[in-house]
Amino acid sequence: MKKIFVFAFTLLLGLAAEAQQARQVQHFAHRASRFEYDENTLEAFQATYDKGIRGYETDIRLTADGELVISHDETLSRLTPSDGNVENMTRKEISKVRTDKGNKILFVDELAKWLSKRDGVYVEWEMKSGAYDDARLKEYCDKLYKTAMKNKPANSTYLFTSFDKRTLRMMQQLHPDADLMLIIGRPISDDCINQALELGVKRLACNMGGTSRDMVLKAKKAGLIVSLWPGQSIEDFQLGVALGADALCCDKAVEVMEFAKKHMPWVKLSYHK
Repeated sequence: MKKIFVFAFTLLLGLAAEAQQARQVQHFAHRASRFEYDENTLEAFQATYDKGIRGYETDIRLTADGELVISHDETLSRLTPSDGNVENMTRKEISKVRTDKGNKILFVDELAKWLSKRDGVYVEWEMKSGAYDDARLKEYCDKLYKTAMKNKPANSTYLFTSFDKRTLRMMQQLHPDADLMLIIGRPISDDCINQALELGVKRLACNMGGTSRDMVLKAKKAGLIVSLWPGQSIEDFQLGVALGADALCCDKAVEVMEFAKKHMPWVKLSYHK
């Protein structure tokens, strides 16, 4: 039944697309495609890149000694044998830890170095810094921007994203040229659109569930670039395309990419805006 639904839905999209120009969608791997690889590790970034992925999302925290570490969670317990809190640990301590799959914890300077040799890549640097005091937040934002942007390839797109408006304002203050995106854990609404506009950012990421095509169009008419999440399946990707999203987050990025190339040829992936 599921396969029939996927085929029928894809067919409908295909018929509609015949009368339209090809859709362009920025497809990106959430935590380097966390359902397929060891999330947020260099091994995951390399494996997905080798498969053809050119878009990524990752998560940044600040260690006790002021180093930028890539970690979605406050603690290492979900992915490693350690239960240490990354923000209370030093780089040296974290560097000794391995994931349950045997990979090392990645730091921003290491990922930035890897990305510097790969032109034309889209990266969302999600700032996990909402609990920091002003001094720590300033240190965090300044160091993240400078580390990420120092050797950014000319044709790559780097975004600094957050649920926390205070963090985005700090990045705006320190680096007015930073490309920012507000993340809101709700469907797109007038309130979400107004929050992004009041903040002065040009990108908005909202929950796919409950979002209507009309609200996506309204956000675009307001001048916003729309990203939708979460994307955990082929069906989620199809829904995001149908809703008209500019960018789609994906936990199974390789599987979805291969499906789209085979069954949705009118959708052009990895489009930079």
